[in-house]
This record gives sequence, structure tokens and C-alpha cells, in this order.
Amino acid sequence: MKLKKFIPALAAAIKDAGFDQTSKDVEDIAVPKIMSGADLIVNACEGSGKSTALVIGIIQQLKQAIEEAPRAIIIVPTKEKAYELEDQFKMLGKETDLRTFVVFDKGNLLYQKEMIYEGLDILIGTPTRIDELFSATGIPMVKVKILAFDDAEQILTPKYQPFVYRLVYALPKAQKILMANSWSERFEELEERALTNPVVIELTEEDGDEN
Repeated sequence: MKLKKFIPALAAAIKDAGFDQTSKDVEDIAVPKIMSGADLIVNACEGSGKSTALVIGIIQQLKQAIEEAPRAIIIVPTKEKAYELEDQFKMLGKETDLRTFVVFDKGNLLYQKEMIYEGLDILIGTPTRIDELFSATGIPMVKVKILAFDDAEQILTPKYQPFVYRLVYALPKAQKILMANSWSERFEELEERALTNPVVIELTEEDGDEN
């Protein structure tokens, strides 16, 4: 992974983590697309580096803390996944002042709402809790520029699909990113209804193919 294209704080963290020497195909292909601001669907097997690519791309886009309202919302299927992703942001964003916060089902809704309004840059949460906060005006949406779904095949399901579309339609100008371990026909429907000229990247374990 070439470090010259990244802000110095991110480049240093990537080097410390050894990702400059061990980057994977998904990271090399997807990170520039995330940085470009294009809508994006990435379909690659588990452990291929999708989450790392997402974290690197978002840190590079946001760069530093600004104001109070979140600028990136990332939806993940479970509380455990949310904290794993936050750990990656802490590792790769350690030289920046970017602020993350995790929300999850059964957590104290009022406390989570208060923490969001105290100020953050990146909000990570489970679908049900993000939906509850969104419905209760618990998330200021005016500054959101990135809406991402990690393990998207577990989120774009009949249970959560109505919420996904409400959120996507509420953020027409935001970049939409889907990271998935397997392809779903629902991605095609979302692409037709709510994405803008999305880049679709599909990779197997053997090689990569970009559409």
C-alpha cells in the first residue's frame, strides 16, 4: 500500500500496523474508490480486508475532528462487530483527533443520544439502535457525508430493509458504501433505487475483478 496518498497521521498508523507491507487486494482496490467519494459495493470473502479498507478510506476523507455533528455513520450487524470496528479506528486514527462512538441494542438510549450530541465524527451502530435514534431525532444528520454498511448482507434483509431505505433517502448527497461477504439481490435493488453510478468490486480468494 502506497503511503504518499494519505495524510501523514494515517500513513504513520498504517506503517505502524504493518499494512503498508501486507495490504490485501480489497484494500488496494477499494480504498481509492472510498477516497474518491463514489458510491461503492464491495463483495469479497470474510477476512479479505474490507473493514480495514473502510476504516482507512473514512479516516483519509474526514482527516480531523470538525464541529459536533457526525460526518460518517457505519451500520454493522452486531455490538461485537461495532466495537471491533471502533478498535480499528482507534488503531489507524491514533495520530488524529477523530472521535468515534458506538451505539447498540439494549444500551441506554438517552445516554447514547446525549453522547452523540456532545460531539463526534464517526458513529458506529447496530441497525435497530440506529433506527431508534434516527426516529427519535437522536442523530444530527446535517453533516453526514458517508453512510456505510459493513457485513451488508446481514443488514439489507427483510427485517431491516425499510429502515435502510429510510436512512438512505434521508441522506441523498452522502456517499453510500456497502461491504459484503456475499452477494445479495437486494444490493441490485438498492443500486437501482438509491445509489449514484456505484462502483462494484467483486473479489474471490484467488484474484480480483472490478466492474
